[in-house]
Amino acid sequence: MKNLILTAAIGIDPVQSELFIKSLRKYYNDEVYFLVSKNDDDLKKILTLNQCKYIEVNVHRSDIQIKRYNFFLKILKEGKYKQVLFCDSRDIYFQSNPFNFNFKGSINFFLEDKKIKECPHGSTWILRTYGKKTLDELSENIISCGGTILGNHHSMEKFMEIMIDQLSKYKFKKRLKYLLTFRRDKSGRGSDQAHGNFIAHKKLIENSFFYSNAEGPIATVYYLKKISFNKNSELINGLSEPYSIVHQYDKRWSEFKPHVDKLRKNLNI
Repeated sequence: MKNLILTAAIGIDPVQSELFIKSLRKYYNDEVYFLVSKNDDDLKKILTLNQCKYIEVNVHRSDIQIKRYNFFLKILKEGKYKQVLFCDSRDIYFQSNPFNFNFKGSINFFLEDKKIKECPHGSTWILRTYGKKTLDELSENIISCGGTILGNHHSMEKFMEIMIDQLSKYKFKKRLKYLLTFRRDKSGRGSDQAHGNFIAHKKLIENSFFYSNAEGPIATVYYLKKISFNKNSELINGLSEPYSIVHQYDKRWSEFKPHVDKLRKNLNI
C-alpha cells in the first residue's frame, strides 16, 4: 500500500515549490497531490516532470489555507493509503523520506518551541475563533504546527472531517471595518491553526502523539532554539540526527541561506 503527501501551492513561486518537489523526490517515490490554480502553468510543468499529481481548483490564494481540507478529504475518500502527510509546500524541504520513521501515534503532531500564549498570531487566531475561555484553556500548551501533520489513512481522514466541521462551526471573527465593507480580513489567513491546535490539544482523535521540535523527526524552525547543521549541511536535532523535514527555513534565512543554496545546487535548481 502506498503512502501519500497532500499539499497546496496556489500562486506560489515555482522555484520555491521546486525545492520542495526535488528534495522530496530524492527520497520518496509514492503519491503526491498538489492543489494548484489554472494560472500555475510553470508549476504544473514541474509537477508533471516529477511525477506529482495535481488538482486545479478555483480558490483565491488567500483562501486556500482554509478551504484545502475539503479537497484533501475527497482524495482520501477516493483512495486507500498506508500513511498520509499533510503539509505546506512553500517553505519546506526534505532531508529524507518522511515516512521512514517509527511514528508512535495513529496521528502525529509536531510541536514548536513556544507556548500558545507566547505567540501573538497563534493566540489571536484562537481568541477570535473560539473566544477567551478556549484561549485560556489552551494558552499553556506548546504550539502544534499546522503545516506538518502525519498519520495513518483513517486518522488523517478523521482529522480532515473534524477540521471541516470546526471551520464551519467556529469562524474567524473579522475586524469591524472588514465586516462593514464585506472585504477579506487578511489577519484571518492562517486561522485554521486555531482549529488545528484545538483538535490536537483536546485530543479529538484517538491515539494522537506529540513530537518535540528539539528531538522529533520534523523541524519547525521559526522558534527552534538551536540551529545546528552536520558536515553535509543537513539540519540536525538534539539527538544529532538529521530531521526528515525542514519547515519555515525562510523565517531564519540568514542561518539557512548557505545550506539551502548548496542543496539547490545539488538538486540542479
